[in-house]
Amino acid sequence: MKKCKLVIILISFFLLSFSNVKAQMIATNPKNEFRAVWIATVVNIDWPKSSTDNVNKQKADFIEILDNYKKLNYNAVIVQIRSVGDAFYPTELAPWSRFLTGKEGQAPKPYFDTLAWMINETHARGFEFHAWLNPYRATMDLNTAILSPKHDFYQHPDWMIKYGGKYYYNPALPEVQDHLLKVVNEVVKNYDIDAIHFDDYFYPYKVKGDYFNDTAAFVKYGNNLSLEDWRRSNVNNFVKNVSISIKNIKPWVQFGISPFGVWRNKSMDPKGSETEAGQTNYDDLFADPIAWMQNKWIDYLVPQLYWSMDHPKASYSKLLRWWSENSTNTAIYIGNGTYKINTDSDKRWNNPNEIPNQIDITRSYKNIQGNAFFSAKSFLNRNQTVTQLLLENQYKYPALPNVVPNSIRKVVDVPTVNTIVKNAVSSSFNVKSPLNSKIRYVMVYGSNATTKIDINDPSQIIEKIPFQEKSNAVEVIIPTCKLDKNSSCAITFIDFYGNESEPTLVNFTL
Repeated sequence: MKKCKLVIILISFFLLSFSNVKAQMIATNPKNEFRAVWIATVVNIDWPKSSTDNVNKQKADFIEILDNYKKLNYNAVIVQIRSVGDAFYPTELAPWSRFLTGKEGQAPKPYFDTLAWMINETHARGFEFHAWLNPYRATMDLNTAILSPKHDFYQHPDWMIKYGGKYYYNPALPEVQDHLLKVVNEVVKNYDIDAIHFDDYFYPYKVKGDYFNDTAAFVKYGNNLSLEDWRRSNVNNFVKNVSISIKNIKPWVQFGISPFGVWRNKSMDPKGSETEAGQTNYDDLFADPIAWMQNKWIDYLVPQLYWSMDHPKASYSKLLRWWSENSTNTAIYIGNGTYKINTDSDKRWNNPNEIPNQIDITRSYKNIQGNAFFSAKSFLNRNQTVTQLLLENQYKYPALPNVVPNSIRKVVDVPTVNTIVKNAVSSSFNVKSPLNSKIRYVMVYGSNATTKIDINDPSQIIEKIPFQEKSNAVEVIIPTCKLDKNSSCAITFIDFYGNESEPTLVNFTL
């Protein structure tokens, strides 16, 4: 009897220990987490590597970025499709980008819809595609001779303000806001994107000795506000209208913004952060992320915390806590400056653990759900010590992006399969098209022969397969090596909002 009790106690202890280890593993490697990388196209920062590369090389280079970050278990790309009044897609609202074809206004040769192609390749690898637009910057310099006659600089010169060696759209003009809203709407309507994304460029960063001359517009539209409040209201109005318009067209498409990392310094506002930033969102860029969150105009924020953990003037750790404590109604992801690894005057970036440590501390705040990294070339055959640390620890397993904020709902359909085939090389089956749900992916889970399948365990994610709309079924093929000696797997549906259905067990024992 005593032996029996002892055995029971030992089994209970083993099960409890296993349960604790598994819970710790899932907490360390969450199943749902935003893991994104920015792909900057302006001045060919990340892609294309050169504007004079031929189309085949450009395609190969983009696929290399996707495949590289898929191996690193990322799940989203934020791709710049408009940087200076141009476009990486066919449109009458802007000329083709010179960063794509070498000459502004010139289409790719041989012709292809670059944006549609990028989205298809991105979804094929299970990534979200966030279409990154810079709305207000019109040029990168004053060399207007290189601009297409179709550029807004020539089409609407009255919209432009010369400042700091560039031209900017005047955010105060109703016709500018209407035009930029048309740009957003066209992309949302015509392309299967997952999000519209703006970066930190609203009113431009201040340049010493220059003045952003919007005096005429202020006199006309100022409405008795101070200049600063008026400028903030112009940005707020645009953000609000973009938000409403996106949701009216495709409610599952997210609207995200990645503001500069400091809202306000505490020296200017008791609600501000313990920082000494030379410029801030609220006071210099006239952007107010707090208002955007409070009014539910955005789905997510990615504040750019491009500093080291203990930076004396803008500490990543302190700012992380500030954003966590001041977030409302909105998903918060953190922007990390991987471009600084081994290249910055702050020697903390020479420590390969800087980014892994930043991810660890980010995960310690429950209301912050992931990270985005600037930029793609940072981990493309570079900084391999850091990428290896991430792959062995923080990003050991895949993760799914989060559900679109405020869109958690039950997926009515569960997968139904037929035509199960098993051989020595692979197992395959067809998943029927659902009747009631708009599905983007089929998820496949599998475990080793001695472990029960658990769809909440990220280590059991085998594959994420895009479900083509209007198809009757999708074929799932699983290499036998991924199933170990198990004779079954589990599959689920992921809808366009990121919600996951109940699982269906697929048994390959015939």
